[in-house]
Amino acid sequence: MIPPRPRAPQRTPRAVVYRRRAAALAVLVVGFVAAWFIVKSVHTGKKAVTPPPPVLPKPFEIVFPEGFNRVQMAQRVTAVARIAERERGKKPRLSAARYLAQTARPRRQPGFGTRPLALEGFLFPATYQFVAKTTSAQLVASQLDAFRRNWAKVNLGYAQSKNLTPYDVLIIASLVEKEAVAPDERPKIARVIYNRLHARMNLGIDAPTRYGLHVPPTEALTQSELESDNPYNTRNPRITGLTPTPIANPGLASIQAAAHPAPGDWLYFVRKPDRVHHFFTASFAAFQAYKAAHGYR
Repeated sequence: MIPPRPRAPQRTPRAVVYRRRAAALAVLVVGFVAAWFIVKSVHTGKKAVTPPPPVLPKPFEIVFPEGFNRVQMAQRVTAVARIAERERGKKPRLSAARYLAQTARPRRQPGFGTRPLALEGFLFPATYQFVAKTTSAQLVASQLDAFRRNWAKVNLGYAQSKNLTPYDVLIIASLVEKEAVAPDERPKIARVIYNRLHARMNLGIDAPTRYGLHVPPTEALTQSELESDNPYNTRNPRITGLTPTPIANPGLASIQAAAHPAPGDWLYFVRKPDRVHHFFTASFAAFQAYKAAHGYR
């Protein structure tokens, strides 16, 4: 037999050889550059610097106190927007007119039935941040979201046992917010309202009368105003029950008081001379005597 001839070794194509050499050279160059940066960082004591993130404009704050109504909040929007424009030189998109427009339309609120309700009472009072591009719609949305988060903390079991709806509680909370000055008196004022509703009496509170008739607190109510048939005039003996809507936007403390009034039989309260605390009583004679002694009508 004749042994097979050995095959000649196959040569690698030149193009493949060139590509392999180029790749190896690239790896060496990258490694050299990386090593050079590491050595330079060690010798200079400097770390690699990443560019700082862009500086965002510092937001402004708008504070809505507890007890502000929708119109007062709109006025506060204008005042703060003017400050922002003066300090930054750029006019914000927020304005009283836009805020009033955004809050004018009744809306359905989760947990308050299917009927659209006025936003008075739902515009939660707190501190909110805004920038020049913030719109009134965004601000109102933040207030409604804050209301829902705080309302979720309230147990309505007791109020419901007294046949009060969630909206009734919110209305009572707004009345408490406008009448209470001393924080610890909120549950007592709420109890007076509960008791008078149970007795089918008019509420006899000035704040809703002023709200319905647009009388500022700096002006005295006239006799004709006290006798008005305006549905918010709770000083009129012929008008019983709660007001048609909240008269202000209450904070969580007043909402909790409206849901959990203090125990007591009081039917009347009147402001003491210190203009902070109230005199509470279940006796109409004692109520009248206290008012006469301190010059109230």
